[in-house]
Parts: sequence; C-alpha cells; structure tokens
Amino acid sequence: MTTNVLPRRRAEAAATAGAAGHAGSLWQDHATAPDAPAPAPLAPAAPRRRPARKRPVVVDVLAAAAGIGLGVTIGLAVTAESAGSLGAPGGIATALGRLAGLLAAYAMVVVVLLVARVPPLERAIGQDRLVAWHRRLGPWPLYLLLAHAVLITVGYARQANDGVLHQFGQLLWTYPGILAATAGSILLFAAGITSYRLARRRMAYETWWSVHLYTYLALFLSFSHQIDTGASFVGHPAARFWWTMLWLGTLAVVVAARVALPVWRSLYHRVRVVGVQPEGPGVVSILLRGRRLDRLPVAGGQFFQWRFLRRGLWWQAHPYSLSAAPAGDLLRITVKDLGDHSAGLALLRPGTPVAIEGPYGTFTADRTERDRVVLVGAGVGTAPVLALLQELPAATDVTVLLRASTRADLVLRDEVAAEVARRDGRLVELVGSRDEVAVDAAALRRIVPDLGRRDVFLCGPDALSRHIASEVERAGVPERRIHFESFTF
Repeated sequence: MTTNVLPRRRAEAAATAGAAGHAGSLWQDHATAPDAPAPAPLAPAAPRRRPARKRPVVVDVLAAAAGIGLGVTIGLAVTAESAGSLGAPGGIATALGRLAGLLAAYAMVVVVLLVARVPPLERAIGQDRLVAWHRRLGPWPLYLLLAHAVLITVGYARQANDGVLHQFGQLLWTYPGILAATAGSILLFAAGITSYRLARRRMAYETWWSVHLYTYLALFLSFSHQIDTGASFVGHPAARFWWTMLWLGTLAVVVAARVALPVWRSLYHRVRVVGVQPEGPGVVSILLRGRRLDRLPVAGGQFFQWRFLRRGLWWQAHPYSLSAAPAGDLLRITVKDLGDHSAGLALLRPGTPVAIEGPYGTFTADRTERDRVVLVGAGVGTAPVLALLQELPAATDVTVLLRASTRADLVLRDEVAAEVARRDGRLVELVGSRDEVAVDAAALRRIVPDLGRRDVFLCGPDALSRHIASEVERAGVPERRIHFESFTF
C-alpha cells in the first residue's frame, strides 16, 4: 500500500516538468496525433456562456403538474363508470382494469419524461437522480399493465359467462387494437426486464439501448388502443382531446430534447477530433475543437453524450465527462478502454466529426455551499474532478484524494498535482488494493480532519462512488453537500 500525501506548496515540486497546469496551458502541453497539426496556442479565454443555475422552483412546478395530471387521470376512470356498470356481472373487475390501464399509461408518460434529458429538469435535479427515480417508478407501469390485462379479461369473462382463457383469446383476436396493444406490452416488458441489474450486467450497452428504442413503438401502440377503445374517451371529446395533448406534448418534449437540440448544437458547433493522446494503461485523452464553443453552456465537471461519426461508432452515443475546463474553442475528454465502444476511440483520426448531446450534469463548482472542498477521483473518474478543480473559485480551500490500485492507474495525476499546487492545496494519493487501502469513515476523518465542514465531490466506478458517499455521510457530511453522478442506466 502507498499513501502519498503532498501538502500545500510541496505538491508543486511533485508535478513533473511536462505536467499541464490550468486551462490556459493545458492544451499546449497535450500532444496530438503524429499526422495532425499541433493546436495553435490559445488566446486568453474570452467570457463564455455558463450553465443555468439550479432553480428549485422548476422541481416544485413540475411535481405539482404531475400531481394534477394524476388526479385528472383518476377522474377520467371514475367518471366513465356508473352504478349500473359497477353492479353488472364483472363490473367491478372491469372498472378496476380500466383504472389500472389509465394509470399504467400515465406512469409511462412520467417515466419517459424523467429520462428525456429536458435541460431545466436535468439541471435542477441531475441526471443520476432522474435515472434513479426512473428506475424506481419504471416497474409500476408493468405491474399496472399486467393488472389491467388480468382484470379486464376476468371482468369480460364474467359478463359473457365465459372461461377466462377463452375470453382472452376472444379479446386478442376479435377486439380492435388489442393485438397491437399486446405486442406493445411485450416490448415494454422486454425493456423492463433488460433494465434489471442482473440482466443489464450481462448485455452490451448497445443491445440494451436497441431494446429500449422499441419502447417508443410500444407507447404508440398503447396510445392507439386507449384512444380508440377506452371507455373514458369513446364519446367524450374533451377527455380525448386532453389525453391526446398529453401524449403529443410528451412526444414534442422528447423530440426537442433528444433530437432537435442535439442536432442543432452539433451542426452549429461543428466539433471535430484534433488529436488523441495516451494517458496511461488503456486510457487516452481526446482533444476536440469546435466553432463558437464559448456559446455552449458548459462547465467543468459536466458530461456529453458523444457520437463519433466514423464507421463502427456513428450509430451509438456514450457519456464521457470533460477532463479539463472548457478553454476557448477546445474541449477534452479522457476515456478508459472497457472493451466496448471505448476500445475504438484510441484509433480516432484527426478531423473525425463528432455529434454532441448535452451538456448534462450537476457536478459543477456552483453547487458548493462552503469555501472548503474535498475532491475524490478514482481511476478515470479523476477526469471530471480535474475539470471541476480548474473552475473552483481561487479562494477555495482544496483537498484532492486520488484512488487507484497502482501508480500507473492514477489518471491525469500530474495535471491534478500542478493544479493543486497552483491553488496551494493538498493532494493525497491512495494507492493499493482494496484490502490494503481502507476508504471508510474513520480513514477519511484521519486524512481530512475537518471533513464535516467541507463539500465533497467524488467520481469513479459506480459501486466505489456509492460506497465512498456512504462513508462520507457516516463521517458527518450532510447528504446535500455530497455530490456525485452515476452514468449507469
């Protein structure tokens, strides 16, 4: 085990002569591909657009709107029934089935909107929390869909004095829209099953992503079934209009946030690869240049979905954080080869066009409540830590912890050391196996005695980040001052 503590001032001596400093000199020290011209020296950074600040009122307004929509949905189900329909054979089962169907549809709308990457919502809450809510709510539309199918079949079977299985066959083959809705339900269940951690770990990201694309087809099939045969909508034009506007509005939001805005930004900024630089075992940095990037509302610590437009890579986008604060017309990401999409990035050629979606994330300097921070980077998670470090206010008291199994795995270590030295901060390197290096509450309090009075930002493998976040909270840091984001979907 190696625990290397570099105090203020002395951290500067530990940085190598070739280590990059803050954003003004970073790019000049970064080599490009052999056949690419070196980037021109940067002029002093011009003022650039910043991400919108967090607005808690956005969350309150959207939560209120979601509650009102839920109330209207329940009202549609209740008003479609009468004393006579409830008293008929199978009437209660049928009414409950209709309610379950409407609630399933409304829950699907909410689930989709949570991960639509709507900029105000994403900036106010953070994509990791939105994804967590998406996961928690995600199974409920499936449960409600199953309840809808069972209750409707039972209710209709009792009404027709028929067997349940025979009635199911009758519904499937003779009722309009039921076959298409059943196909849509199967697609939704496929998306849901592949989202469970056990299944997700066993499949490639590309396979999971492809399966989830069919969710949109499933929603279309479900909508047509509801609007054409639902008791709440047949003969009720006002209800039909409201439900149609709800679904069309959801479609418009998804298209605007996931398609229109990324396409516009990609065409406007024209981002291209400038060069690729090895950083360590299986780790490369990719330098990118674009047009008018000062107009892109991005901060150090945020990430984009990157789509590299070359054969074999163009059809998929992956999330990578910036590994340096934006500087002029340049951006940089640092990527570890995990054997999937990332494996091909080391072979990118200068001039490769790049489509961008984002920026996303709340791992930014404006989230600090104190003028003292601890930044924890593990493996390639050091990349956003470095970018965030470069954008903290000059007066911030900084302690940086770098965690790795070996010294070779300390990604961007020299750049971090130089930036810490420039700020007169403190750098602690925790090198060794998990058995050798304890990262628990007691160890963290020993390393950072005033930990409870600091904001904590951490980034690394998902399981490790969650473990450290838990230990930091045990060490006395309030949850609101612990900042980390997960890219795991």
